[in-house]
Amino acid sequence: MTTHMIQGQPVTLPVRIRDATACAATFAVRATAVRPLLRYAGVDLVEPVPGRALCSLVFVRYLDGDLGPYHEFGVAYLIRSPAGRGFGAFIHWLPVNQPFTLEAGRTIWGFPKEMTDIELRLAGRTKSCVVRADGRFAMGLLVKPGVPVPSGAAATSIDAYTCLDGVLRRTPWELRASGVRARPGGAEVRLGDHPIAAELRSIGLPRRALSANVIGRMRMTFGEAEVVR
Repeated sequence: MTTHMIQGQPVTLPVRIRDATACAATFAVRATAVRPLLRYAGVDLVEPVPGRALCSLVFVRYLDGDLGPYHEFGVAYLIRSPAGRGFGAFIHWLPVNQPFTLEAGRTIWGFPKEMTDIELRLAGRTKSCVVRADGRFAMGLLVKPGVPVPSGAAATSIDAYTCLDGVLRRTPWELRASGVRARPGGAEVRLGDHPIAAELRSIGLPRRALSANVIGRMRMTFGEAEVVR
């Protein structure tokens, strides 16, 4: 086991998230427009249809975990694994609303976390998130739950890739989900006047998603980050 000191507190790997709720929406965007944005990482996009890449917008409420409670929003792209492991998720933007997880994420895994205001509304059937950064409205995402999806007890493994300060890293995740609902479409996004909103407009992010899902309860384990290059 490896232990990191973050703001005077020990964080021992693997880090465990015992209870979280998440919503995600996937959009088809222009691959030719995304590639220049990800040139800093040197990663290769997956194109399920020639000329189209997949961009996922995700918001999470962490209730119980080793990094404390916090809110998070993510912009991620489906890529070919630089480590030769099939596909992976490249985390391009990852705002959070608490300083402890921000420092831990950047220091331990190289996640591109930054401090923002993240407002979540999860009580009703329709779930929503509003992100404000630097005092500006960045984006809003609304997700409508679909039909229940069977979720077994087995963990799903995911490789998350990040590039911070020129260092490309791979972080293995294990995820167990329950209370999952999914549907085609099912999500709408509003873009504001923040630079990340302009960036998403530039890649042709549509207002409506290809698909959306809601995870009622999510448990995760984050391992040690591996430097790829």
